[in-house]
Amino acid sequence: MSAIEVSNLCKSFNIYKKQPGILGSIKSLFRREYLEKKAVNNVSFEIEEGELVGFIGPNGAGKTTTLKCLSGLIFPTSGNISVLGYRPFDRKKEFLKKISLTMGQKNQLWWDLPPMETFLLNKDIYGVDDSTFKKTLGDLVELLDIEDVLNVQVRKLSLGQRMKCELACQLIHSPKVLFLDEPTIGLDILMQQRLRQFIRSYNKHYKATVILTSHYMEDVKELCKRVIIIDHGEKLYDGDLDKVSKKFSQHKTITVFFNKAVDRKKLIPMGQIEFFEPNKVILSVARDNSNLVAAKLLEDFPVADINIEEPDIQDIIRKVFTSIRKKK
Repeated sequence: MSAIEVSNLCKSFNIYKKQPGILGSIKSLFRREYLEKKAVNNVSFEIEEGELVGFIGPNGAGKTTTLKCLSGLIFPTSGNISVLGYRPFDRKKEFLKKISLTMGQKNQLWWDLPPMETFLLNKDIYGVDDSTFKKTLGDLVELLDIEDVLNVQVRKLSLGQRMKCELACQLIHSPKVLFLDEPTIGLDILMQQRLRQFIRSYNKHYKATVILTSHYMEDVKELCKRVIIIDHGEKLYDGDLDKVSKKFSQHKTITVFFNKAVDRKKLIPMGQIEFFEPNKVILSVARDNSNLVAAKLLEDFPVADINIEEPDIQDIIRKVFTSIRKKK
């Protein structure tokens, strides 16, 4: 059963265009020019209950705008959206109790109060009964390891501690759909890893549907089997993460270790040399020719070890975005 259904979603904004300088300011008092900016353009997808989907794209791609439409914060220009059977922009209480939108750059905790005070406030806002609150809070405290900071003023917490408490605050009402917008932004590697583990555990424990946006490809690689890629508001890809390479990359990487030093010039016909040492080479070769090139290397060179790999997913995504920017 689909938890989220999006059909031909479009969202446009009118952007005020002002000429520079004092003269431009005076002119704007009498006549203003506006440009239409399409933040999301004809995007469609479905997400099943319990799925954890990566939603990726460069800055300005339309990721956050899409999440705001899905959560009901902004009204779409056109198209249809259904989340758990509700129209998000109706903002019904029953709907709001079942979703959560977490934005890495936005804070909900009260700066001068301990996190526990905000947790109790959200308990009352969402109408969570005492026994359910106690159990849910206990689960979140254990998963996030925040027992020691529940009664410490927020302003005295580290960034990582605040981010974990922000997540807990958003999940007090046990939402069935999570919109996570850059949840690990600004955190160190260790804290990023801990938050990924928590998101994975929450997804499995509560069978929650999760849409995750992140500029850290490690977040997506570790958590998501499926990704939706958008750029300039348009959907470029929707499918398995491990098939992105086949979709967007026409090359594979061959790493070869030699028993003895090899002349670099003799390797040039094999493919594009990405890295070279007398006893090691990394080649980029056409996907369809990778097996033939590997066989040729084994036949003509003193090979100690050879490995054929898909290119790194982060490199592929970067090249995809770069190529699209150049075309536009």
